[in-house]
Amino acid sequence: MNNSASDARKISAPNHPMFFLKPRSSLLGHMNELQIRSYYGSVHPEPELAVVIGTRTRDIAPQDALRCVFGYTIMNDMTGNAMRSEDRVHYYALYASAEDSTKLERREQHLSYAARYKGTDGFAPLGPWLVTRDEIPDPGILDVTCKVGSEVVAEDSTRYLTYSVGEILAYLSCFQTLEPGDVVSMGTAFRQQEGAKRSLHSADLQRVAGPMTVEITGLGQLCTPVVRSVVEMPQWRLERG
Repeated sequence: MNNSASDARKISAPNHPMFFLKPRSSLLGHMNELQIRSYYGSVHPEPELAVVIGTRTRDIAPQDALRCVFGYTIMNDMTGNAMRSEDRVHYYALYASAEDSTKLERREQHLSYAARYKGTDGFAPLGPWLVTRDEIPDPGILDVTCKVGSEVVAEDSTRYLTYSVGEILAYLSCFQTLEPGDVVSMGTAFRQQEGAKRSLHSADLQRVAGPMTVEITGLGQLCTPVVRSVVEMPQWRLERG
């Protein structure tokens, strides 16, 4: 959602950046194969500028936030749309009443957890280079291109991010301590190339062959071959008598 191109699609949204976490097991190096199992359902790429933290940081001001950056690289924030859809919950959340804190009130809400659809193994291709901060004077003017096979599915720029790198790091540091080596991805560049037949969100890797290539100005090209396999969902429930 950290892209002005998303504004027309928003029904409601907070006036601040939103975050989710990816586990280490989702990391995948340049030219390493992304294994897509059939039971994952639809999966598509999301090209993003990634910031690598160099200094332990908490509660930093946005104008100072770039000081905690060691360098920049490329993240392909793989997204499993089918898993996101499966993990949606429409329910009544319980809140303490504003009038009487001893009483509870129900509020209708929609909920989806990002753990599966963002954090599955291999869902964070990263690289190929770690480019130091001094090599990128302004991370807010970088062109971003994403290809699946030979087809361009996104052609965008970090200038269209709703929140800048400094603002994102400052906001995040209000809640979480940033540690050296942490990677903070800035949000998806997904504007469609004019006249293109396929968009980023229609580049379903269950149907469209790879490899995926993400290029960002000054950071090189991150290439990820894709291997699809027909696999049944393993048995995970215990038998009950």
